[in-house]
Amino acid sequence: MILRVAFGALGAVVVLFCLAITSATEHPGVASPSSAPSAPTWSVETTSAAATDPRPVRLRIPAIDVDTPLIDIGTDGTGALIPPTAADIAGWFTAGPVPGAVGPALLAGHVDSRAGPGVFYRLVDLRPGDSVEVERADGTRVTFAVASTTRTPKTAFPTDLVYAPAPGPELRLVTCGGAFDRAIRSYRDNVIVEAVLTVG
Repeated sequence: MILRVAFGALGAVVVLFCLAITSATEHPGVASPSSAPSAPTWSVETTSAAATDPRPVRLRIPAIDVDTPLIDIGTDGTGALIPPTAADIAGWFTAGPVPGAVGPALLAGHVDSRAGPGVFYRLVDLRPGDSVEVERADGTRVTFAVASTTRTPKTAFPTDLVYAPAPGPELRLVTCGGAFDRAIRSYRDNVIVEAVLTVG
């Protein structure tokens, strides 16, 4: 997924593609910035984490056997999201809320690489009620319950579902999915999991 964020008076313009792995393990089906297709842009708000908010350090999703460290991910000078360099580690988008704070916190991960399945390979298998646990740097843990799993064409990305303000703490897990388009070297869809706080 390539996430472009251009900050301005109205918030941020975000474009979502597939995660790009620039290491030697790059999967031929994962788009790179130079090969990514064009996509619509949207205006969304970003919220920097408060200094007192404990950062997330680990993600566990028992239903799909995910147990991974979380690294901070942000943007480069062009506004493109810098994804985790390893396919088996997920990242927290630091320009958004901390998991457990009010609003939709965003966690992104690779679906695969040349080496095989990525950390979010089975994200599409999650069902309502499945537990998602985030451990934070201060030792506290917040637990979310999956509310929905959506696979959507990238050309119809549901911006409001992922980025719109939420009345309480929520979580968004995002990766690529669907068929792989060899012509543009990219997956055609995004998989988006929406989860709501149950214990925090």
